[in-house]
Amino acid sequence: MLQKVLEEGRKAADAALERVLPSATQYPVSIHRAMRHSVFAGGKRLRPILCVEAGRMIFQSKVVRSKIVQSKIAESREESLPGIEQVGAALEMLHTYSLIHDDLPALDNDDLRRGRPTCHKAFGEATAILAGDALQTLAYETLAQIPCPPASIVAIIREIARGTGTIEGMIGGQVVDLEAERTKPDLSTVEYIHRSKTAALIAASVVSGGIYAGGDEADISRLRTYGQSIGLAFQIVDDVLDLTQTSEQLGKTAGKDAAAEKATYPALFGIDESLRKADALVKQGNAEIAAYGEAGSTLSELARYLVARQK
Repeated sequence: MLQKVLEEGRKAADAALERVLPSATQYPVSIHRAMRHSVFAGGKRLRPILCVEAGRMIFQSKVVRSKIVQSKIAESREESLPGIEQVGAALEMLHTYSLIHDDLPALDNDDLRRGRPTCHKAFGEATAILAGDALQTLAYETLAQIPCPPASIVAIIREIARGTGTIEGMIGGQVVDLEAERTKPDLSTVEYIHRSKTAALIAASVVSGGIYAGGDEADISRLRTYGQSIGLAFQIVDDVLDLTQTSEQLGKTAGKDAAAEKATYPALFGIDESLRKADALVKQGNAEIAAYGEAGSTLSELARYLVARQK
């Protein structure tokens, strides 16, 4: 079941991205080719899938609360939330922009991403910087046009902007990550980096899905804790895989964290203890959505997938 969800979710995300991205022949051609090079390089499309599945869970739970027969849940996977894929497309563009900039010589200086040359290696640094900027701009343009109530649009934009910003958001985490290189950081610093650089956008993804589906304050609170927990687990496992997998397996340069003396959980606790912490975080996240019963089963499976993956 989960593999079907992942495959269908990836295809739906790709289709949504194709609808909003300029074609490779749209003038000016160079920037659009660079954007598409990175966006369509592959990837799990985890953030769009989490967004859509969180929205479906909230929608399905509302169906049950309204005493509509349980069999309607199966139909709701197809009918529940038209247009939510646009939110997922925006999230994936923001994620890709962060990868393009993360790979630049001024930051992590990487040549390989998702099994192909990084954007700056294929198109040059200037175009890569602008491609990242353009994806961020297009993401917010896309969010401004999603088909839901204006108050929900504002709330989703605010949530995602906070998750990508400087205060406990993606950019802030990247800054602290760079500053912590070749130092001996403590746990609080490592946790700040992981929660901000990775978990914040993952949490924003599931919360945005919940907002889109009309979730109440309790729903959003549960989704936020779930997203923060699995997002931190995801990054811990990512750091472990950097030490245990090859570049060919990962689709990116392996061993770079250790070479740069990055602040990571494995550097502090070792591989086995890091994996135990990731597993505990997944259990913590799943406890938050246990109240949704069967409606939350896909999100629960996705959380477990994050610690079992090999790339």
